[in-house]
Amino acid sequence: MNQLVLDSRLQSAKSLAWWLYIAHGASLLFSLGMFSFIPLIINYVKRDDAADTFVYSHHGWQIRSFWWYLVWMTLGCILFLTVVGIPAAFLVWALAWLWKLYRLIKGIVDLNDNKPMP
Repeated sequence: MNQLVLDSRLQSAKSLAWWLYIAHGASLLFSLGMFSFIPLIINYVKRDDAADTFVYSHHGWQIRSFWWYLVWMTLGCILFLTVVGIPAAFLVWALAWLWKLYRLIKGIVDLNDNKPMP
């Protein structure tokens, strides 16, 4: 492939990953992450288009962030079912929300710096 096509493909993949970070963030702010499954599906569908680029790692980062956030939110729901666990549930939910926010901010900053995610 010529360099122009590769640069165009990378820029397109990077732009999509940026918009997916924004979509995950909007979902986190406006629905506590309940609608993050929409950008998650796009992450899964478009991840292979970014193969062999640093952007591929950003799709994986967003996917892992979604699933771990879901695990922690579910744990909070289980704790909420017990009267004793209600304060713990709110703490778990708050920490999970802050953790997801951190991962979205770190991801978007590293994407803008053309860095892969771990």
